[in-house]
Order: sequence, then structure tokens, then C-alpha cells
Amino acid sequence: MSRVVLLSFLFLFIAVKVYGQASEAERFRLKTVVIDPGHGGKDTGAIGRHHKEKDIVLDIALKVRDYLRKYLPELNVIMTREEDVFVPLDERARIANENDADLFVSIHANSIRNPRIYGAETFVLGLHRSEENLEVAKKENSVIVLEDDYKAKYEGFDPDLTESYIIFELMQNVYLDESISFASAVQNQFKNRVGRYDRGVKQAGFLVLRETSMPGVLIEVGFISNRNEERFMASESGKVYLASAIFRAIRDYKESFDARNSNLLVQNNNEAIQNNEIQYRIQIATSMKPIPKNEGPYKHFDDVWEYQEGNYYKYTTGLAYSYEEIEKLLPQVKAVVPDCFIVGFRNGERVIP
Repeated sequence: MSRVVLLSFLFLFIAVKVYGQASEAERFRLKTVVIDPGHGGKDTGAIGRHHKEKDIVLDIALKVRDYLRKYLPELNVIMTREEDVFVPLDERARIANENDADLFVSIHANSIRNPRIYGAETFVLGLHRSEENLEVAKKENSVIVLEDDYKAKYEGFDPDLTESYIIFELMQNVYLDESISFASAVQNQFKNRVGRYDRGVKQAGFLVLRETSMPGVLIEVGFISNRNEERFMASESGKVYLASAIFRAIRDYKESFDARNSNLLVQNNNEAIQNNEIQYRIQIATSMKPIPKNEGPYKHFDDVWEYQEGNYYKYTTGLAYSYEEIEKLLPQVKAVVPDCFIVGFRNGERVIP
């Protein structure tokens, strides 16, 4: 065999190996973000003295989109609406799920009877911890009554009935820690870069977040019921400040997400040379406290394995020693937990993703 042929084979081998590593790394990068301007069309959202929520949040969302496409061109940015149209809640979630989004960002403006209340807050999916949080969820979920046959579509859920929200107590948000991480980044930007009053990261039962299968938040950029905040949110400079804050939070979250998973992947590839025993499992729940053996994932799966990471308790099912093998089990688990995903462990510590 000639030297030229040997060199050709060597070049082909290296190219295939590098491409394979690049493809594996790409799998664990944050690639797609869905921006969801709340309300629209016949659903005005909250109404202030001079402005409507649906118009303010659309303008802010479009600016976020433009910033992302300009400064993060590698990121796929998808909008649930780009004009004044009505989009049902389940349709917003469908857009995110069908595009395999890595992050869902729903943008809203708040309203309350007390006009002196002001500030920005970001919600993740969960059970409300106060009546105030419950009222915010009721307000945002009330849009479903504008949809045809909403009782059948949302399985009898009544947005005005407190008892309906018990379903969120029984849910274990698989992406709770990632959602809280991004929500904290948003609030940090609002407080430190825009000078908004920080009302914190909170949990409440939002249907649009329940239906999505990725980390997601619902941002309340301010209170339209407060005269000064309405004026700020409706101004061009206010929209620029708020949109740039959300953009920077997405940028920072993406950088952290990509770096963390890249480090795990490099560590995995290096250690795999010495030890190929990676255990692949499917994560099905995350909780801030241990889940009793007869609740949550234990009711749906016989094989449940718990591990603790930081302040969170996480639960997986299935066990395989190759990614291809665990992938075969994924559709079966997704039928029960749509937002489940694959994780890898070595010696009891998570290494993928």
C-alpha cells in the first residue's frame, strides 16, 4: 500500500473521529430558545391606564429576538407569535416541544388591585407558596376560557378554582433546578443592570409551563397597574432595558450550560479511555425535598433510583451501559414523563450531560 493511500486513510480516520466528537458535543449545547410573548389578539392581558399587556410584552419579546439573532447567531430563536394574534396556551407549548427547545421564556406584565405594588419577578413551575402567587397564576391561566372546548382540552382544569391547582403539588418538575438557575439570572439582570425592584424567583402553577418539556420560566417584567412602571415598560428606553436584561440572562445561561456540559463531556471522553463503565439512566423527576416511596415517580416506575445534587433530589429510571441502549428506552418513558431526559453516571456521580 502506498504512502499516499496510508495518509489518506489516516486523514479519513481523524476526520471521522473529530466529526464524531463534535457531533457528541453539539448534542449537549443549548441550541434552541423559544420566546413567548404573553396574550395577543382577543386576549389583551392586563390593562393599564394607557397601555395593554399584550402590546408591551410583544415589543419586548421582539427586541429579545433581535438581540439574540444579532449577538448569538448560532442560536435558533423561535417566537410563539410575532404579531398581535391569539395563540392558545397548548399551542405555545406545542411550538416549544416540536422544535426540541432547550429553553422556554414566556414574557408577561403583572397587575394587582393595589397600585402601589411594583417590581419584577420570575416564576418557575410548581405549587404556589402564597395567595399572591396563586392570584398571578390564576390571572395568566384565565386565558384558556377564550379557547374552544377548553374544559376538555385541559382535562377539566378551572383557572378560577383553587382546588384545580392541587395538580401542581403532585408534579415533580424534572427541570426545576435548571429553571430556577435561569430565573435567578433574569432577576439578577433586572436588579443589577436595569435597577428594577427584585421581587424574586417564585413558584406557581402555570399551564403553559406545565405543558412544556424543557427548562422554562414565566417573567413578569413589572406591574402595569403601577403608574410609574406602566410608563417605564411602555417607553422605548424601558423596553430596550428590559429586553437587553432578558437577552443577557439567556446569553449567560447558555454560556454556563455549554461550559458545564462541555467540561463533563471532556472529562467523560478522557476517563472513558481508562474505564468505559458509564451508567446511563433517564431522569424523571426533580424535587427540593425527598419524594416518598409511594408517590410521584414511584407510582409509575418499578425501577427508580434517587441521587442528590446540590439542594435537589433527583430521580431516574432505567439502566444501560451505552447511549444507544438507553435511547431505545426513552420513548417508553416519555409516554409517562414527556420532559424526561438521559443522564450518565460514573461511580455514582453525574457526568452526562
